[in-house]
Amino acid sequence: MKKLIGTALVATALFISTNVNAQDKPITFGIKAGMNLSNMTGDLKGDAKIGFNAGVTLDFAMTPDVYLMTGLQYSLEGTKDGDAKMNFSYLKLPVHVGYKMPVSENVKFVIHVGPYLAYAVDGKYKLGSVSVDAFNEDLENMFGFKYRRFDLGIGLGVGVEISKVYLDLGYDLGFINRINMEDNTWSIDNTGVSDPNGKNMNAYLTVGYKF
Repeated sequence: MKKLIGTALVATALFISTNVNAQDKPITFGIKAGMNLSNMTGDLKGDAKIGFNAGVTLDFAMTPDVYLMTGLQYSLEGTKDGDAKMNFSYLKLPVHVGYKMPVSENVKFVIHVGPYLAYAVDGKYKLGSVSVDAFNEDLENMFGFKYRRFDLGIGLGVGVEISKVYLDLGYDLGFINRINMEDNTWSIDNTGVSDPNGKNMNAYLTVGYKF
């Protein structure tokens, strides 16, 4: 029993010591900005559209190498087809688990994956000089549907941290159909599609600084 208690105490001490080392700076804040290359899937698929992103980041050290990586970002995404463009401005909240592998004293390779939540604060359908709100009756009167504001999806990325500067390359794929259609009569009559579907997809490249 004494040996068991002693072993448990040693294991506990090692665990605490490891986590104290990992938690010397348990939370790291940062800022980032970069470029998007977005499109949509299915019936909404068009040509890829260039946008941008900017935001703040938060890394929480769970172990010396494993982190909870989150933050809040503004992301301009959408798609285009000839003169027609869909522009969406999202607030996105990723909740990723990341692994940071030391390469040298000041360099770490980073891989991260996890879900994200998004809310479109603005959305416009543009055709030439005509611009209508993507979320109200204006678009619905034109095409028989409007767009959903909320999105949920999965994201993954790889990057490198060099001291306090980092570079991140990632991809987000939405799970939720962007089309909100209460009556599919218009779609069947005009396109022959009874259940139109389209989801977000976005590749991004960001540069950031961690304090």
